[in-house]
Amino acid sequence: MHKYLKIKQLFFFLVLALGWYACTDDTSRKDEQAEEKPVETEVVKEEVFDIDSATGLVIDTGFQMVRANCIACHSANLVTQNRASRDGWKEMIRWMQESQNLWDLGPNEELILDYLAKHYAPKMTGRRARLKDIEWYELKD
Repeated sequence: MHKYLKIKQLFFFLVLALGWYACTDDTSRKDEQAEEKPVETEVVKEEVFDIDSATGLVIDTGFQMVRANCIACHSANLVTQNRASRDGWKEMIRWMQESQNLWDLGPNEELILDYLAKHYAPKMTGRRARLKDIEWYELKD
């Protein structure tokens, strides 16, 4: 039993020594690391915008126009919770003009669309959209 304990201790010491050796820098590793060239990556800085505390809208060019025209009739939550492309926002504006008596926005429409498309466009989700109108069929053996 005494002999077995000494072998176990020796084995434990050997494992510790090898672990320590693996963690130390030796010249061959330094040479290998020196040969590796760093990969250049481009860092893209995201713009950071303030949020209007009264409406929850992003403060940027067009904010005042959206606040004056959109929030006049409905809550800002209707804007912040919806996501659409520029064409989608334009369709919503046309629907509001045709059915909800939204006035002609004139030259301000472009500024409003630019703002909405920039800050309230669809977000990338990592999941695909739900499948619709699928005709399922049975697999045959």
